[in-house]
This record gives sequence, C-alpha cells and structure tokens, in this order.
Amino acid sequence: MKEQMNYYQIPREEWQGFYTREHMPLTQAELDNIKSLNDRISMQDVEDVYIPLCHMIHLYMKEYESLTLSKGLFLHRYVKVPPFIIGIAGSVAVGKSTTARLVQTLLARLFPRHNVQLITTDGFLHPNRVLLERGLMERKGFPESYDMERLIQFLNSVKSGEDNLQIPTYSHQVYDIVDGEFETISQPDILIVEGINVLQLPANQQIYVSDFFDFSIFVDAAPKLIETWYLERFESLLDTAFQDPTNYYYKFAIGDRQDALEMAQSVWKNVNLKNLTEYILPTRSRADIILHKTANHEIDQVFLRKY
Repeated sequence: MKEQMNYYQIPREEWQGFYTREHMPLTQAELDNIKSLNDRISMQDVEDVYIPLCHMIHLYMKEYESLTLSKGLFLHRYVKVPPFIIGIAGSVAVGKSTTARLVQTLLARLFPRHNVQLITTDGFLHPNRVLLERGLMERKGFPESYDMERLIQFLNSVKSGEDNLQIPTYSHQVYDIVDGEFETISQPDILIVEGINVLQLPANQQIYVSDFFDFSIFVDAAPKLIETWYLERFESLLDTAFQDPTNYYYKFAIGDRQDALEMAQSVWKNVNLKNLTEYILPTRSRADIILHKTANHEIDQVFLRKY
C-alpha cells in the first residue's frame, strides 16, 4: 500500500506499544468462534492490534460525549448522547466481518457499561427477486444493489434514539434476504455497521451513509491477496455445502470442482475486483483507521488519520 497523505503510518511493532493490556478480555475458544471461515487471527493479533484500536475508539467516544455535553450547555437544555456509530468497510473476503465481531466483543468487555450492537449492510440488499426484475443479479454488491435510502433512514432512526428498530435478515446459506425475518436493534450505546458499501455513495445529493459515522475502519490488503483468500473461502464452502441441498453453494459442490473454481475466478474478476477497484478502494481515504494486511491476514501496519 502506498503511503497515505493524510495518515500517520504506524508499523505494527510501534502500534502495539501504545497500550499495554492488563488482562486478555476473551479466550481462544471465543476468538475461534468470532473469526470467519478461512480467516486467520491469533490472540497475539488481539493483543497487538485490536486492544489498542478499541482504546483509540474509546478516546473518540469520550470526545464525542464531551462535545454533546457542551452543545447542551450552549443550548441551555439537556441533550442526550446519541449512539456512537462505527463503520467498518473493505472488500469481500478481506476479513472485515471478523474485525467487526471482534471489535464488538472487545468493546463490550473492555467497557461493560456500554451496550454494543452490530449489523451488516447485507440486510439492506434488495431481495434477489428485485435484483432479477431490475437486471442487477450480476451487479449484486455494487452500490445500486442496495436500498441505500432505507439504510440512511435506519441510521437516522438509531441516532434519534428510536427503539426496537428492525432490519431484514440476510442469509449467506441461501444468498438472499429471508422473507419475514428481521433483526432488532434496540437503543445501543455503540452500533457497529459492517459492509463493503458503508463509506460510499449518497442515497441522494445531500446525505452519505458515512455522515452518521463517528469512527470508521477500512480493512485493506493487496487485491491479489484478497483474490487468494476469496478462492480459498469458496473452496472451503464447497467442502461443506454438498451436505445441504438448500445451501446456495450446493449446486457447485456436487458438480465438477474445476468448473466451480473457474466460475469463482470469473466472479472475482468481473464482479468483486471490479467493485473493489471502482467503488470500494476510492473510499479508503475516508476512514479514520486503515488496518493493512499482508499474507495470512497478518496486520503489518496501521494508518491513523491525521485530520
């Protein structure tokens, strides 16, 4: 990754020294349960990278709370602190889901007075039937495949303190929105929003999703590395999907393996790489923190936004 103009470039060895942990807030078994398929992450990664990251986030939160208090004093009224929203972005297969779940767990353990909840923007994808009607199935994951207006309305409701907000459930088993199933978000102190699209595209000319974020993270790696991880994950999915005829990958798992791999390579080149290059990477410079990965998902550098 080229040096970013607006960032402090911090080697892992330096970053890990910024905060010394007093105890490890999760176990190896819990970490194994958090990480995504084919993602590689160790307890050393938690100690070196993610615990200092969560304490950095806490600094931003304290400043956010202080600013809210100051606004109330200025307005001569009580102003409730709105939920602190964290956006986590990056390519398909780069490991952002693992990062999101790990940050959620660590923040909840390190700062137990805070209610920390997590959503993914998959729930705001248009259902497959809508994508088919609009000729967008080959563009699934691209900006136009999401109901961005609904996502922005949801984030506005979260910031406004509304209770029991529901978002559609997305199933990676069937690769679609599940009819009649919803996830409920109920007045979090911290909400983590994970997805490839969270730092991009306005729903209209005035409002961006990122306008609602108080802190943002971009999980980064070289595209060739991400391609390798994507194909490795695809093969791992094939190894289990043949047992479940309802699984989206079942038809690929029971067919010719080489044909399936060629199909996955085509999807990477024509969909995921194109989306990464045209829509995801251009948003990297909007993040407060960039976690840069090398081989085996190892984070070697952290980029902290200067201003």
